[in-house]
Amino acid sequence: MAKSKRQKRFEILEQRPVALDGFLKEIPESGLIAMDSPFDPKPSVEVVNGKIVEMDGVRREKFDMIDRFIADHTIDVSLASEMMAIDCSKLAYMLVDPAVSRSELIKIFGALTPAKIAKVLSLLNVVELMMAMYKMRARKRPAEQCHVTNVRDNPVLIAADAAEGALYGFDELETTVANTRYGPLNAISLLVGGHIGRPGVLTCCSMEESVELRQAMSGWTSYAETISTYGTERVFVDGDDTPWSKGFLCSAYQSRGAKTRFTSGGAAELLMGYPDGKSMLYLEVRTLMVTKGDGAQGTQNGCKSCIGVGAALPGGIRAILAENLAAAILDLETVTGNDQSFTHSDIRRVARTLMQLLPGTDFICGGYSATPNYDNMFAGSNWDTADYYDWMVLQRDLKVDGGLRPIKEEQAIEIRSRAARAIQCVFNELGLPSITDDEIEAAIYCNGSREMPERDMVADMKAAQRLVEDGISGIDIAKILAKNGYTDAARGIFEVLKQRIAGDYLQTSAIIDKNFHVISSVNEPNDYSGPGTGYRVSDEKWKEIQKIPMELGPEDLI
Repeated sequence: MAKSKRQKRFEILEQRPVALDGFLKEIPESGLIAMDSPFDPKPSVEVVNGKIVEMDGVRREKFDMIDRFIADHTIDVSLASEMMAIDCSKLAYMLVDPAVSRSELIKIFGALTPAKIAKVLSLLNVVELMMAMYKMRARKRPAEQCHVTNVRDNPVLIAADAAEGALYGFDELETTVANTRYGPLNAISLLVGGHIGRPGVLTCCSMEESVELRQAMSGWTSYAETISTYGTERVFVDGDDTPWSKGFLCSAYQSRGAKTRFTSGGAAELLMGYPDGKSMLYLEVRTLMVTKGDGAQGTQNGCKSCIGVGAALPGGIRAILAENLAAAILDLETVTGNDQSFTHSDIRRVARTLMQLLPGTDFICGGYSATPNYDNMFAGSNWDTADYYDWMVLQRDLKVDGGLRPIKEEQAIEIRSRAARAIQCVFNELGLPSITDDEIEAAIYCNGSREMPERDMVADMKAAQRLVEDGISGIDIAKILAKNGYTDAARGIFEVLKQRIAGDYLQTSAIIDKNFHVISSVNEPNDYSGPGTGYRVSDEKWKEIQKIPMELGPEDLI
């Protein structure tokens, strides 16, 4: 049979990058729906003698563990009946109305059930969701977090990349490992490099939870964010967890002075096989209410590693923004994803990020890759080092603060050199396998680990274990840096460690600025109440944003 003749424009369309993406039809009864499923429960509540006895159509005696936890530990029972009586459309209007304050909305939404919150959010379109996010994020100033990893766990490269990332303006730096036994070396390399780049940055090494806790107790890291929570009981049971066990772990971190966020995201329950026929958004609201009830400072959400499924569904990107907003209206620090590659289309990945970049969030990216994506051990980010110029231009085009600032090539070379030599000093003082001058030279000028000399990985892993056995602490690292002339970095580590006692950075949305002042929702709350209020790009910041390396002045045109 002769092949049918094709229309050329459709042949061209089929070759576009977006045609390589996966897309799914909605199947609501299986949980394959982003939000507003016909199988989501109807909002309701009944309170008797100060106790919720019915919630979203389920009597207390039939509550699962998540229902019981939310009813007893998250919802403000004293206001539940009154606030649940407010019409969903009115609540949606209040979210976008500048005349209704964030504090008033926090009070109202803190008394609502999961189904009520999900229903209200489903009434907002994308523009309205962004308007609400502009008002509802906790901290006034937006910020950024980055990933600093490489496939070889090369410590000198981690230090150099961390320093450059901090210089670009990332307030938090997160690493993980290719090989689990490298954890201690990655943690201290990130700590040293980050504070060389900008004293006062916060650092994290994401690993198995008990290991993360030991690292935090050693003073190698300052925060954790990989405590996972879920929206259906069977997923919790599968992981031998409960909302109460997560709360215990959260208190273990915070009682030792470590800033703590949880991790969740729409479609997690779907991928784990137990969505119970509910929408992604409804289950994520339940998850976030567990997070709030557990006392965590905040959450990183926005589909996260499940974004391949979320983005494949109709309205999936809108639902991601809605779940980010759900975290904000529950008064949680909100780290809004944009940290995992999900599309072949540059247009789609930018559109997905604009939902958070334009209104600003506590941390716009849960991990902008401060390395080339081939070195990103978090499965590859939506943004990496090759996109720095694009990010800077977006800030400049739109006059928005995306959390970063332009730097010059000579600044990057200088700070990478300083970080590489600082970690060399630390390794020498601790008797760790030496870092050669050839490694330093490569780390200063390379793009990624493919250009780095090989290290003796067996020797490195043995040395990493010795760090644990010898009880080397963050204070020991600071002393070594001070002894070798890196006094600013030493002070930065010491000031962050002091927060273990002061505890100011355990407040919602806390970061530490270059003067070692804690900035959080307590002392810099989002106070948007209409045009001209809330966070505005200052004249000083605007001048900084404009100075991209490609900018030409009169002297360049003559």
